[in-house]
Amino acid sequence: MSVVTPPANPSLMKSLYALRPSAAILLGVAIMLSFAMGLRQSLGLFVQPAVKDLAITVADFTLAIAVQNLMWGFMQPFAGALAARLGFRPVMVAGAVLYVLGMLVLATATGFVGVLLGAGVLIGVALACCGSGMAMAVASRPVSTAQRSMVLGMVSAVGSLGALVSAPIGQSLAGGFGWRMGLAGFVVIALVMVPCAWLAGRVDKAPLPPSPIKQAGSAREALGLAFGNLPFMVMSTAYFVCGLQLVFLTTHLPSYLDLCGLDPMLGAQALATIGAFNVLGSLFFGWAGGRWSKPMLLGLIYIMRSLVLAWYFGDVPSPASTLVFAGLMGFLWLGVAPLMSGAVAEIFGLRWQAMIQGIAFTSHQLGSSLGAFGGGLLFSAYGNYQLAWQLGVGMGLTAGIIQVLVAMPRHRGPAQPVMP
Repeated sequence: MSVVTPPANPSLMKSLYALRPSAAILLGVAIMLSFAMGLRQSLGLFVQPAVKDLAITVADFTLAIAVQNLMWGFMQPFAGALAARLGFRPVMVAGAVLYVLGMLVLATATGFVGVLLGAGVLIGVALACCGSGMAMAVASRPVSTAQRSMVLGMVSAVGSLGALVSAPIGQSLAGGFGWRMGLAGFVVIALVMVPCAWLAGRVDKAPLPPSPIKQAGSAREALGLAFGNLPFMVMSTAYFVCGLQLVFLTTHLPSYLDLCGLDPMLGAQALATIGAFNVLGSLFFGWAGGRWSKPMLLGLIYIMRSLVLAWYFGDVPSPASTLVFAGLMGFLWLGVAPLMSGAVAEIFGLRWQAMIQGIAFTSHQLGSSLGAFGGGLLFSAYGNYQLAWQLGVGMGLTAGIIQVLVAMPRHRGPAQPVMP
């Protein structure tokens, strides 16, 4: 007797089929995002060998990472405004070229200035042009409102695979041939971003989908609306703590594991695990964002992240606990991207999405710079990361609780009778 295979979910198949006209754009932007995020998340692998070879301090290297995050954050609104005027393609291609140049400068650095210019300034500006903020704005354009949250989750999920590829490659090359050769491998990977940015630039020919809300007519008007919107400002402030926690981990986790006497390859494995579980988290929160309150989900992510951080750093790490921790953090990592991007699009529309996201991202990057450089300063002062992770946990719980409270629906009470 033959077995009858049940038909696939017709609504899912219909949704995927509807994405065919925009498939090239979404594939290009997803691969560009994947390597842009994966390479920067893996720079922590080179902290210890670069510090020893260049005779600089951990705080010097992490200062460069802090500058990277500040440049990324401060330049993001300008890159978004420029994309609204010139189109996404020239901005993203220029960013990809700058990324390659930044990795090349870092790989050939002979001291602190080279590290600061390569890892800090050049990669920071590049990320503003081809990182998550720009990628999410591009992915929002060629799809319908009903598809948007799912698509943002899918693009973010593919964008999560960069660390899964780059971290093991970088660690293997660095372990066998030195840290400069590891970064040379990163230069080659970054070159792939250039044609992907060009392909994603096809979005410039796609018309804006109709919006149910009235959108700002100018950049100044859009900025006024953003700064006057309380839910958006709360999301932006909580985003500060998001950046602080994540960049503290990507910058300092390999060093922390080295201090605990664990295998250096474990750091690369942990970063790769984060990348792998990013895929699941991005897909889940992209799906969830289409069904429940995006600001509420953001607050819950921040709370859960903080609890996971407290569990891991509050005990002596082992290879098993490190990989479990990396998996949990990975699931809660890039899920914020589709939620934040979707919330901004819902509140303000798509025309100025990249610029307004850039405002929130500036806050995120201020937190990122504090997570990178502040973690380095506290380590230099105390010789351990205890105070750094405790502050990160406390700030994360506070931000998450406030975000949830603001996102809770307000009870307006019974309707009052109309007096004649």
